[in-house]
Amino acid sequence: MRNWIDPGLVEVPDDLRAFVGGHPLVAETLARRGVREVAAARAFLDPRYYAPASPYDLPDMARAVERLARGGRVCVWGDFDVDGQTATSLLVSALRALGRDVSYYIPSRLKESHGVHTPRLAELIDRGMDVLLTCDTGIAAHEAVDYAQSRGVDVVVTDHHALPDALPGAYAVVNPKRLPAEHPLYEMAGVGCAYKLVEALYAQAGRADEAGRFLDLVALGTVADVMVLCGDNRYMVQRGLDALRRTARLGLQAIFESAELVPDRLNENTIGFEIAPRLNALGRLDDANKAVELLTTGDPARARILASELEGLNAQRKQRTDQVYRAALDQIERNRALLDDAALVLAHPAWPAGIIGIVANRLADLYNRPVVLLAAPEGEPARGSARSVAGCDITAAIAQHRAMLHGFGGHQMAAGLSIDPARIDGFRRALARTVETMLGDAGARERLVIDGYVPFDALTLDFVEDLERLAPFGPGNPAFTLATRNVTIASERTVGRTGEHRRLVVTDEAGTAQAVMWWRSADAVLPEGRFDLAYQVRAGDFRGQRQVEATWVDACLSGERVVVVAAPARAEVVDYRTAAEPRAALMQLQAEGGIIIWAEVDRPAGGLPRDELAPAKRLAIWTAPPGPAELRAALDRVAPEAVYLFGVDPGVDEVGAFVRRLAGLVRYTLKEYAGQADLERLAAVTAHRVDTVCAGLEWLAARGDIRVVETARGAVHLAPGDGSARADLPQATARLHALAAETAAYRAYFMRAGANLLI
Repeated sequence: MRNWIDPGLVEVPDDLRAFVGGHPLVAETLARRGVREVAAARAFLDPRYYAPASPYDLPDMARAVERLARGGRVCVWGDFDVDGQTATSLLVSALRALGRDVSYYIPSRLKESHGVHTPRLAELIDRGMDVLLTCDTGIAAHEAVDYAQSRGVDVVVTDHHALPDALPGAYAVVNPKRLPAEHPLYEMAGVGCAYKLVEALYAQAGRADEAGRFLDLVALGTVADVMVLCGDNRYMVQRGLDALRRTARLGLQAIFESAELVPDRLNENTIGFEIAPRLNALGRLDDANKAVELLTTGDPARARILASELEGLNAQRKQRTDQVYRAALDQIERNRALLDDAALVLAHPAWPAGIIGIVANRLADLYNRPVVLLAAPEGEPARGSARSVAGCDITAAIAQHRAMLHGFGGHQMAAGLSIDPARIDGFRRALARTVETMLGDAGARERLVIDGYVPFDALTLDFVEDLERLAPFGPGNPAFTLATRNVTIASERTVGRTGEHRRLVVTDEAGTAQAVMWWRSADAVLPEGRFDLAYQVRAGDFRGQRQVEATWVDACLSGERVVVVAAPARAEVVDYRTAAEPRAALMQLQAEGGIIIWAEVDRPAGGLPRDELAPAKRLAIWTAPPGPAELRAALDRVAPEAVYLFGVDPGVDEVGAFVRRLAGLVRYTLKEYAGQADLERLAAVTAHRVDTVCAGLEWLAARGDIRVVETARGAVHLAPGDGSARADLPQATARLHALAAETAAYRAYFMRAGANLLI
């Protein structure tokens, strides 16, 4: 059972409520999610009123357009997941329509893995190319880029993955991660980055109105890659879903036919659960180049043949996925201590590398924590796939332990990596510590935000379709989670090929019945008696009839929740993290009045440490917080209507700097307060977490500098040490370094994460 966060009262501006109309919950949810102005709501609900960012906001876009406009033979090198398939197909289709000579290549997942591989690249160059154009890959391909350039081939990289320490020496490197974290293009998928390039090329060719016909592919790749559905991503998926429903692509039409999909009813769920798995099956079990052929072919017969292959491969994929999923659950059952960690890391020599990403995603949903699954054949490096949860940038977390790895890459919600099997256990422990820091306390990992309480008789088609005006749903814009109090189970039966799911009928206090699907619940214990049920609803089609479909999310016995917290209205967020003159901006905010400044170590005038914060309408976060728990505590204490992000690095995450500051405070405490210290105060004055302060005190004690006489809740009593180092000094040193590194990782995440994801 998760900790439920009930919807608190939210003030909805009258003009917003009038504009949105419909059920009050729609306007209230918009307000809670930070959409409080009519203009913002209009742009959110209707893409015709959204102003997308210019493609030329992306660094090197002008150079990329200039080189491709110059002509020559172009080879598009993509990746084998749906994002890579759609990005490759988009570039190939668009460039051919512009009259370019274009070929393409996607490496084999099983034989080559991700990236641009020099031996294969050499073969392609020998066949003839003038420009290598990458998509959804290439940002770390230094060797391949240098080789291509040495052969006289210009390289244009389009990618969206995390930046390496140094960019490759390509002719142009187009990557949204080169933008500030708050930029509306920052969280684009690889296919989104490819589309912005095409948008610029078509505008230059005087055919700007034609670029929109590629948005069906953008919607596919963006949703499949689990991108944040805010800003430009939301806009492109909204328009892309409309294009997908009326697509002229013969390959997609063949998929709709073979999968028995109704085009008019396609939505982001259709992509995530029907279309993307079929396309992914090619990349996981066969040759992803066939996906590009399928998405670009003009031959109806060939399209039907390839779509039929997809169906067969998808059936194989389902069978193998179920086998790996069961094997992973068996590992966990044999060692329940694995669930004590904030991240779940599992490995097996026989797991197929092409399947483990799907299973990692299932396990992340099931256990609500990041998951890494590793295929570890004997005598070979282990290759893994990671999937994350909200609040944890899994690639950033993995990057903190790059010294253990052969290689890694990815984005906020998913990553790939390779590692020596002998280092897996150490990596598991290290990653769990880093993820715990990113997510904060264990309770934060188990939070479930309830958007509203309704009786079952309110679940009409009109009501559900009204809620779906906020779709497409996904990261950054989650689907509504509703709840009904005091329900009982009237009946239940297992469904699915192996009876892995349940279909239940539940009734509320008024006796109204509602059917609910509970996916992968065959082994779960059903609640007895009356309980509160959390669920999600969508309007679906069953045998040609529109109906309400409810999906079980969580349940708790009525009146026995662990935590019930009122969720405050979401504050307005203003981002100054990349301001050229941050102190001048802060002074201007101070001059306007009504603001409290959270600042630690390097405190501007008027700045306060976390333990002195008080309620205020506006909060400026001057110092980058040491962790998410401290950030949440500050927001709860101040309860601001507006938050201004600065995020200055306090410069104390290097262990030497931290212990020097802590030792000085300890000396002062011994002299002035007889060794009595408040841990929260020490954490505030050092700009660190309480855990790190405790580790620092233990390190000083292990050196013999002090004695920790007594530790009570929130307080510590210290005494002078005898100067003798203890045997556990190496362990104390290692723990201190690990905690300091976790804090540094969170501060780095704070500086690049989307502003609305932080607050």
